Amino acid sequence: MRLHKILVPVDFSECSLRAVDTAMTLARSFAAEVDILHVWEMSAYLAPEAFLLPSITPASLSTFAATRAGTWMKEFLGFLEAEGVPARGRLEGGAPWSTIVRVAEEERYDLVVLATHGHTNLAHILLGSVAERVVRHAPCPVLTVRGASLRKEARLEANMTRHV
Repeated sequence: MRLHKILVPVDFSECSLRAVDTAMTLARSFAAEVDILHVWEMSAYLAPEAFLLPSITPASLSTFAATRAGTWMKEFLGFLEAEGVPARGRLEGGAPWSTIVRVAEEERYDLVVLATHGHTNLAHILLGSVAERVVRHAPCPVLTVRGASLRKEARLEANMTRHV
């Protein structure tokens, strides 16, 4: 298998950083490009200050959400750059799983590396699983990276540091 283009959808969480790290390791091995994609949904960005806008309309809320997503992407890419991780960012509005699948297909990515939060039981039923839907519908292979282990590793590392 030859990898030229890798897509990494992110939600700016620690889990996302683990997926980016995995993608960068693969990119170095295959001399592939890495693109970071964040799909924003307006409801995910509604902060209390959004309701203080003088005239609240769907267009103004959409602009607010897109601006906030852009700010977070800039900070995320700045963090990656400081860590020596070359990546390009892309923002899209819409339903995350279907937008990821659409972008992967339109841009002909060879691989999608996607973090999964590992929700189980009720949380999985209520929130659904973006990763699960992307795996089912993506036009290319999808590598899922479990984010929960990152938290376990961080706790383990913190415990080890205290005991040394």
